[in-house]
Amino acid sequence: MTEKLLKIEDLRTYFSTEEGVVRAVDGISFDLEPGERRGVVGESGSGKSVTAMSIMRLIEPPAGEIVTGTIEFKGENLLELGEDEMQAIRGGKIAMIFQDPMTALNPVYTIGDQLVETIMLHQHVSKKDARGIAIKALEDVQIPNAPARLEDYPHQFSGGMRQRVMIAMGLSCNPDLLIADEPTTALDVTTQAQIMDLMLKLAEDRGTAVLLITHDLGVVAGFCDTIQVMYAGGIVEEGSVEDIFHNPQHPYTWGLLGSMTRLDGKHRARLHSIAGAPPSVIDLPVGCRFRPRCEFAIDICGRVLPAIRPIGEGDQSVACHRAEELDLKTLDVDVDHTKEVAS
Repeated sequence: MTEKLLKIEDLRTYFSTEEGVVRAVDGISFDLEPGERRGVVGESGSGKSVTAMSIMRLIEPPAGEIVTGTIEFKGENLLELGEDEMQAIRGGKIAMIFQDPMTALNPVYTIGDQLVETIMLHQHVSKKDARGIAIKALEDVQIPNAPARLEDYPHQFSGGMRQRVMIAMGLSCNPDLLIADEPTTALDVTTQAQIMDLMLKLAEDRGTAVLLITHDLGVVAGFCDTIQVMYAGGIVEEGSVEDIFHNPQHPYTWGLLGSMTRLDGKHRARLHSIAGAPPSVIDLPVGCRFRPRCEFAIDICGRVLPAIRPIGEGDQSVACHRAEELDLKTLDVDVDHTKEVAS
């Protein structure tokens, strides 16, 4: 058994507002192996980005606070570290690519200044050596004429090129874990494919674990080893890509997969949609949080919040009272998606 790279237990991150307490992340637990690529999927407001920000210790009190839980990285609880110790890990051992490449870079500094500063801070090398590493990082992400482009400002790069710079910055210090929060949201489809192919190659070459936050199940199918499906601040299902795509167990996962378009369908059919909208995380429903939108809810679903538990013979887990008795075919939706979805 290898040591877990990342081990999160009962993480709860809340925000205080005038309307009440927002339970953005409410009791999640999961592990990440060295080199593993895990996809985190779910609708907006499910807690995906707050999970990432919690790992990076970027939740700012008093408005936001990690109220309980542990975040162990290589056996060390990040929540017990001082800010100086966390600074050494943030950007060095754990790097993050933020959601919007158009605003993630500082517009008043050159690309070279921002890359070199990061490398000098975490690798403790001279400015000359850091510049050399920065040039190599830009070349790795296929930015042509890298030495000259170091002198350019962010506005002189396209959206796709800025995202490549963010990937270069994230990987320049050879982190053990890369968190990518919707890294292709603002990009066109062709550039999205190029960016994901590039991230996959670099992660494999360096043995970097990746936590990929996305709405795009096609991207997850082609990039990730494992998936966790989040809803209303909790994890409702997790398992390998093969398990989740071939044999989803939670009605919410069925709905997500059923809403995807397919190019290999034998006949035209209306896409399945999930009725209703996600609940407010200020006023969560009693019992199962998906119950108001679930056509299979029974009495216990309105009284008891289901705990996530193993199901089947593999490593798949689900938080549903009726997982064993429900048959996917009852939805009358073809969700036999495989990794070919991504292509």
